[in-house]
Amino acid sequence: MLQAIQSWRVRHPDLYEFIMFNILANIATITNFLVLLLGNTLLFRAFAQIPFSWGPFAYGVDNGGLCGFLSFLLSYGCAQTVNFIVQRKAVFHANNKLGPAIVVYIIAVLVVYFICLYVPTLIVAPLSKIVGGLAPYVANCVNILIQVLTLYPTMKFFVMKKS
Repeated sequence: MLQAIQSWRVRHPDLYEFIMFNILANIATITNFLVLLLGNTLLFRAFAQIPFSWGPFAYGVDNGGLCGFLSFLLSYGCAQTVNFIVQRKAVFHANNKLGPAIVVYIIAVLVVYFICLYVPTLIVAPLSKIVGGLAPYVANCVNILIQVLTLYPTMKFFVMKKS
């Protein structure tokens, strides 16, 4: 069985890498959901009734208020830190210079970060009418899909180059 998997891996290295990227990204996903739960229920709960607006980020009380903004912000930051470490070591086996790789990764993560901070302002309130209190977590799933579709090619072609 292991020999068959190894043979398939050799024949399909890019597909194997993408599968491993997604499997190991679950470590970051678990981190993301745990920190989001911690933020929403403990760390920032007192701020749920305080509307927050900054530029396009309008987190009214129906979108979780300042609690929602801070929880999404913290959960994303923690997850991307974990993701960088896991993907660099276990998927891409990158051996390029860490400094430039981190700079490019941070730029990519910041672009995706602002997108993922904006998405909940659009979908949490309408989703709340359908799924109730699960709306922030459904929005988080949408954000994770956006992250995978954006960060995998960025990491593969720009961040995790092999020397």
